[in-house]
Amino acid sequence: MHMADALLSPAVGGAMWAASGAALAFAARRVRTGGDERVVPLMGVLGAFVFAAQMINFAIPGTGSSGHLGGGLLLAVLLGPWPALIAIASVLTVQALFFADGGLLALGANIFNLGVLPCLVAYPLVYRLLARGAPSPRRIALACVAAAVIGLQLGALGVVLQTVASGVSALSFSTFLWLMLPIHLAIGVVEGLATAAVVLFIRRARPDLLAVPAAPVPSLRPVVVGFATAALLTGGLLSWFASAQPDGLEWSLARAAHAAELPPPDTAAHTALAQAQQRLTLLPDYDFPSAQTVDGATVVKPGTSLAGVVGGAATLLLLLLATWWLKRRR
Repeated sequence: MHMADALLSPAVGGAMWAASGAALAFAARRVRTGGDERVVPLMGVLGAFVFAAQMINFAIPGTGSSGHLGGGLLLAVLLGPWPALIAIASVLTVQALFFADGGLLALGANIFNLGVLPCLVAYPLVYRLLARGAPSPRRIALACVAAAVIGLQLGALGVVLQTVASGVSALSFSTFLWLMLPIHLAIGVVEGLATAAVVLFIRRARPDLLAVPAAPVPSLRPVVVGFATAALLTGGLLSWFASAQPDGLEWSLARAAHAAELPPPDTAAHTALAQAQQRLTLLPDYDFPSAQTVDGATVVKPGTSLAGVVGGAATLLLLLLATWWLKRRR
């Protein structure tokens, strides 16, 4: 559900930058004034893990579409909403800057749809209400699925509203809406089940993590090493098996506008940002530009592995730098 710049006008893109920036500023203030500093490495490796996990698209049977883990809800459950928002914003920033996944003008909208809504709306208003007290595994799974579905439905609605408000495309509001919501309902169910699996595993292995940042936790070294290893394996190897089918947004655009991608408007802002992104991009679409495909399956896999490892490392470094800066501000 990463939006491209072609869907947004400079006015709407700028407004979403302002909204997401305000949310991030408040999140940074909350992280700076509270929390356990030993959780900082966990923020980094979880961000790297979510980056790698987003590279794995899973097919939605019977639709010709695919989806991937958003990660915002998982981060919120394990870290709390404010650190989670900073972590998912770092993931989306690395994706946009170095892999051309989502536009620079659309970065504020993507942070809002994939970060602010799941972390600050779906998590506190859905997950925490359903999983309060001493919940059973079934209740935790229900809370994860419900929060993931509602978070993705709100994000999909945000994409539609932001696109239509921009007025730079001829997409029909009703057609685009009735394509986006059902496909992201299916994606949300899968994401909720995947989130529940991770949360229930952590609940059995390290239940103290689910109290972060309310209480200090024991040594996090085993958990950090575990998630770092999972990030390397996911980004470096499992990403080879990602579905080649279009994701939910691309699938909806293909049916609403008969094109998986729309040409960007010919404005100075769009042109300047597109040129800047082209200069910064290391591995467009997470692979070498010369990678060959056969029947939609990538033949040259080293570029994908490199993208997974480099992107995870860049996310880890960005989060460590951000938390170091916040610590100095404290």
